[in-house]
Amino acid sequence: MVDFTLTFPAGFLWGATTAAHQVEGGNAPNTWAAWEQKPGSIHQGQRAGLACDWWGGRYAEDLDRAAALGHNAHRFSVEWSRIEPERGKFDGKAIAHYADMIAALRARHMEPLLTLHHFTDPLWIAEQGGWLNPDTAHRFARFAQIVAEELGGGLTMWCTINAPLVYAMQGYWLGRFPPGERSLGHALDAAEGLLRGHAAAYAAIKRVQPGAQIGLAARQISLLARRPSWLHGPARNRLRRLFNRAFVEALLTGELRFLRRTVVVPEARDTLDWIGLNAGSRFVAGFNLLKPRQAFVEHTPPRHGLLEPEGGGEIWPEGLFEQIRWLAERTGKPIYITEHGVPDAGDALRPLVLVRGLRSVWQALNYNFPVKGYFYRTLVDGFEWANGYDPRLRWGLFACDPQTQARTPRRSAGLYGEVCAANALTMDMVRRYLPDEADALFPGVPVQREVTLRPRL
Repeated sequence: MVDFTLTFPAGFLWGATTAAHQVEGGNAPNTWAAWEQKPGSIHQGQRAGLACDWWGGRYAEDLDRAAALGHNAHRFSVEWSRIEPERGKFDGKAIAHYADMIAALRARHMEPLLTLHHFTDPLWIAEQGGWLNPDTAHRFARFAQIVAEELGGGLTMWCTINAPLVYAMQGYWLGRFPPGERSLGHALDAAEGLLRGHAAAYAAIKRVQPGAQIGLAARQISLLARRPSWLHGPARNRLRRLFNRAFVEALLTGELRFLRRTVVVPEARDTLDWIGLNAGSRFVAGFNLLKPRQAFVEHTPPRHGLLEPEGGGEIWPEGLFEQIRWLAERTGKPIYITEHGVPDAGDALRPLVLVRGLRSVWQALNYNFPVKGYFYRTLVDGFEWANGYDPRLRWGLFACDPQTQARTPRRSAGLYGEVCAANALTMDMVRRYLPDEADALFPGVPVQREVTLRPRL
């Protein structure tokens, strides 16, 4: 039986993620607070309510839980609408709250990774056209500068925007996020606005803190071409360029290329100190003449394999390797896995997904791809955007009941904690948490058999 230790580099960051609106509770005047009032927008008409009550101070006990598991980093976001609830009016109490959070992370020897924009906008921004308004990029940069001036002393790592294409497509094309539009043209306009916002925020933070390490979290999905590949391969390639590569390329070249549209944003060129990977599922892509609104391209989950709920695609942790490889070869920048996880209330799949994902990350490191950290999605169950508190979509290492605020550690939290504490994944861990999967995941070296060669007659 094989035995091993997959050791990660010294200084590797281990943590989990949270997003302000998903965990804070006590809705701020933002677009999601308004969206929750719209019938049919959220699963079963649910509202965030208290969420995980982080605005009430319960972040401290959850960070205690993370620190006890050996996490040495945490990715979180600040809520723009709390810090700037009205245009040009900044709330000192909100800024102080986030300063206390950063101090709490430092006190627990956890590196803060602060995200400025995670799917929410102040209502006053939405009322002025949101990311379709060219002025929004400048207003976002002013917000970034204020945050850098007020909170930058406790920070080194910054993420400007979380998954900008997800936000643009869900909000302006698919209609599942606010503002609920269904216009591909507006989705592309919003993506351009977000690119300009990132570039402006990058420059604003650097003016305040020249040594800041600033990146962006990009969603990446794995894609297979439906057969025959000669017909459907181009559809797969088009989706890959659109969803995985266009925005990342723009951060290097200053040119945003979508389908037949190219927008030149010179200020966005070389605005990456690191790149974040939000690992996505796997889909099968192909041409479909019945989908003209989607440029005759569709993507669907494979027919076999483990599927996420709500059409989320195939759970495919091995996709991490291919996604890391492309980001490393194309950008040449340090890479952080800024989101990787699985919705699994019963914790039946999470240990397996963790082990398969970490195996892929370790494999990438052995190719000398510059992966510097891994953040599990998420630390605690939160409000899952349009899916609300759907029990099928519980991502946390810790369950959190939004009614009672009771926290319950899932078994996988222990597995991940052992990995973090050891800075390694061992066969002993795999055997204890996945006894039925261990040998298939890490098969032993075949035993050489004696072979007698007979002369040819």
